[in-house]
Amino acid sequence: MAPEAPVTPTAQAARSAARPHIAEWFGHRIFPVVATGGSPVSDQQSHSCPFLTQTLRTSTGCVKAANSHGVCTISATSNGTRQDWLVCPYRALDDGLLADMVKRLYAIPALDPVVIRPVIVLGSQEASTEIRRAISDGVRVFVYFQDKLGGEIGLSRTAASPELSFDITVVELIAAPAEPGSGQQGFRIGKYGVIELQTTDTHGSYKHAVTALTNAFDLHGSRFHQMLAENPEWAGRRIEGPNISNVFKRTFYQIAFKFQVTRRDTSTGCALALPQPVWDSWQPFLGAPDLHEQADGTFRLLDDHAAKPTNWIYVFDIDAEPGPAGRPAPIRVSLVIGTDAAALSRAAFEIAPARAVRQDGETDAVAETITRRLSRYLPTTG
Repeated sequence: MAPEAPVTPTAQAARSAARPHIAEWFGHRIFPVVATGGSPVSDQQSHSCPFLTQTLRTSTGCVKAANSHGVCTISATSNGTRQDWLVCPYRALDDGLLADMVKRLYAIPALDPVVIRPVIVLGSQEASTEIRRAISDGVRVFVYFQDKLGGEIGLSRTAASPELSFDITVVELIAAPAEPGSGQQGFRIGKYGVIELQTTDTHGSYKHAVTALTNAFDLHGSRFHQMLAENPEWAGRRIEGPNISNVFKRTFYQIAFKFQVTRRDTSTGCALALPQPVWDSWQPFLGAPDLHEQADGTFRLLDDHAAKPTNWIYVFDIDAEPGPAGRPAPIRVSLVIGTDAAALSRAAFEIAPARAVRQDGETDAVAETITRRLSRYLPTTG
């Protein structure tokens, strides 16, 4: 057996660059571009989450476990091109994205101001004053529940239905008469809406890359980002790609179910925030459905042209370049699709199976394969 050719530095670098990497660490891009400046240094040194910090308006640390501490997104070529796969739901706590989805669910014009706050801030005097002022000014106000931000709202298991929880539950606060003698603005609860944020499971562990990055930061200090740019393998150390087959299987039933359970007079519907690579990976499972643009710039699946859908899919991506002064890369929405459980189910269980069997032809691909295989043993088979 011929000896293996030695791996040259150039080949090793190319192989390393092709591997999955941690793309964002403590909110800031570290692959394939390394964000520099005071903001990345501050957040990575203090182990802060810039997204929770912005949401809660107070410095807040990353809430993830030690092996994945600070990991926001993974960069991988699983769909054929390098893309960022979301692995932390708090990375999508973007004021613009959240406001857009809330306005869509509640049929609020895009330019109208709204106030949206996590429910846990309601105990502060500042938030209370802000909300009362907004309501008195005619601005619509919403609060939301999320895992670490007030806890998830969910449905209990019954003998005839599964237990499940909603990623984000939004509810409108509406002005109501004050309690006698309180002298303060009263509130009543309006309709609720549900927002699902699709993260991705990956194979393996982030432990080795997180350890390498942490040790490198401790060692190099202010030169960390320069050294990381010269040693991108630190962010890719034993990182594995997304579990694509699990992404659809884990999500589809829950999304269809939640689209249905929010079709109530007490609810405005459900919106699914789907990272671009996940939407791309869904295409074979949905039969690569046709999309039809509507007059308002949104899209519909297949032959659906519903004027006022209550369910929405937001396809978004994270900019490849850091934001100004090294701030977190902005989120960009690329598609807004109005749909429902029936349309998604038809795509998954009618269109995709039909295309799987026909293989874009008129004959049955399974029958063709059987005939071809049998011809090896029964030459007259036809």
